[in-house]
Amino acid sequence: MKALRSSTSRAVADVLARAREQKRLSQRELAARLKRPHSVVGMIESHQRQVNVPEFIAIAEALAADAT
Repeated sequence: MKALRSSTSRAVADVLARAREQKRLSQRELAARLKRPHSVVGMIESHQRQVNVPEFIAIAEALAADAT
C-alpha cells in the first residue's frame, strides 16, 4: 500500500498512536470503541490511511482526549 506523503497527515497519525498507547489500549480495543475493524486503526497508525475530521473527533472521544 501507498504510504501517506503529507507530513501533517503522518504527524496526526503519530499523535493518535501515542495517545492510544498512553491510554494503554491495543489497536483492537480502540477499534472496538469506534465500532470499526481493527485494520482501520492499524492502517491509520502505519500511515496507510488518512484520518478525516469526523474520524479524528470520534477517536479523540474514544480516547477521552480533547479534540481541540
